[in-house]
Amino acid sequence: MKNIFSNLLFKVFIAIVLGILFGQYLPESINRIFTTFNAFFGQFLSFSIPLIIMGLIMPAISDLGKGAGKLLLITTIIAYGSTLFSGFITYFTTSNIFPQLLESHVNNASQISDSGQDLIPYFSINIPPILDVMSALVFAFIIGLGLSFQEKSSLKLVVKDFQKIIMQLIENVIVPLLPLFILGIFVSMSFNGKVFSILSVFMSIIGVIFALHILLLLLQYTIAGVLIKQNPLKLLSKIMPAYFTALGTQSSAATIPVTLKQTIKNGVSDKIAGFVIPLCATIHLSGSIMKITACAMALMILQGMPFSFTLFAGFIFVLGIAMIAAPGVPGGAIMAAVGILQSMLGFNEEMVGLMIALYIAMDSFGTACNVSGDGAISIVVDKITKEKLVA
Repeated sequence: MKNIFSNLLFKVFIAIVLGILFGQYLPESINRIFTTFNAFFGQFLSFSIPLIIMGLIMPAISDLGKGAGKLLLITTIIAYGSTLFSGFITYFTTSNIFPQLLESHVNNASQISDSGQDLIPYFSINIPPILDVMSALVFAFIIGLGLSFQEKSSLKLVVKDFQKIIMQLIENVIVPLLPLFILGIFVSMSFNGKVFSILSVFMSIIGVIFALHILLLLLQYTIAGVLIKQNPLKLLSKIMPAYFTALGTQSSAATIPVTLKQTIKNGVSDKIAGFVIPLCATIHLSGSIMKITACAMALMILQGMPFSFTLFAGFIFVLGIAMIAAPGVPGGAIMAAVGILQSMLGFNEEMVGLMIALYIAMDSFGTACNVSGDGAISIVVDKITKEKLVA
C-alpha cells in the first residue's frame, strides 16, 4: 500500500478526482485557498523554469564534448520533423472529416462565452523570472557548447554544482508539490465550468483530436521501438506518469522532472535524456500544433471561410518555427501562434479570442502529447548518437 501512495501517477489521479469534487461541492471560501496556493506556486514555477533549463542543459551539453553541436542539430531536426508531421496529418484528417461533422454546429459557434465565475486568490506574490525561457535556452547553449570544447575548466565545476542544486529543487520541492498544484487547477476548472461549456459544443472535434494524438503517440513509439527492438507499448506505458502529470500541469516545462525520470527508465542514457528532454520541452510541440491546426480548421468552417492545402501548408511550416519560441507554460503555444493566425489565416479579434478559449480547454491533452513524444524523440536520438557521442 505504501508503494501505491508513493507513486506519482496515483497521486496525480487522486488530485484530479478530488479537484473536480472539491470544485463542485466545497464552498468558494475554501476553494479560494487552493487558488491562492496555485497563484504562489505558479509564480514560483515560472521563476524556476529558466533555472531548470539552464541547470539541466548546460552540464548535459558540456559533458557530451565536441559532439554537442551535432547532437543539437540532430535533435532539432527530429523535433521539427515530428511537429510538421503532426500538423500535416491533422490537416488531411480534419479537412476530410470536419466539413460534414460540423455542419449541424455552424449556427452554434456564437453560444460559447466566458460567463463562468473565476476563483480569485486571497493574495498573490509576483516573482518575476531572472530570464525568460528563450534567453535561458540560448544562454545554456552558449555556455554548454563553450564548455564542451574545454577539457579542464573551473566553470564546469560551477555548472555541476548548479545542476545539483536544481536537481534538489526538482526532487525535494517541485515534484512533491505537483499533485497539490494539479488539484488546485482542477478545482478552478470544476468551479467555474468554463471548460465544460466549451467542450459541450465542440465535443465532436475534441474526440477527433484526441484520437489523432493517440495515433501520433503510437506512431512515434512504434518508430522508437523498431529502432531499439523493444515493444512500443511497453515504452509508451513507462512514459504515462509524465503524460498524466502534463494533463494536470498543462506545462511541458513543469513536467520536465517527471519526463526525464521516465525517459531514463526507458533505457535512454542520462546524458542524452538530460539534453533532449529540456530542449524538446520548448521546441517539440507536436500535440500543440495538432490542436491549433484542428481548431483553426474548425473555426474557419464554422465562420464560412475558405481554406486550401496551400494556405495550411504555409501556416504549418511557419507555425512549427514560431512555436519554438513558445514558453513551456500553460497556453504558451497559442500565444506564440496568435500573430500567424491573424496574418496567414485572416483571423479577427473575435476569432482569436474564441481560438484561445478552445485551445486552453484542450491544453492538457496537447501538452501531454508533447511531453510523451519528447520521450520517443529521446529514444531515437539516443540510438542515433550512442556510438558517436556517448563514451
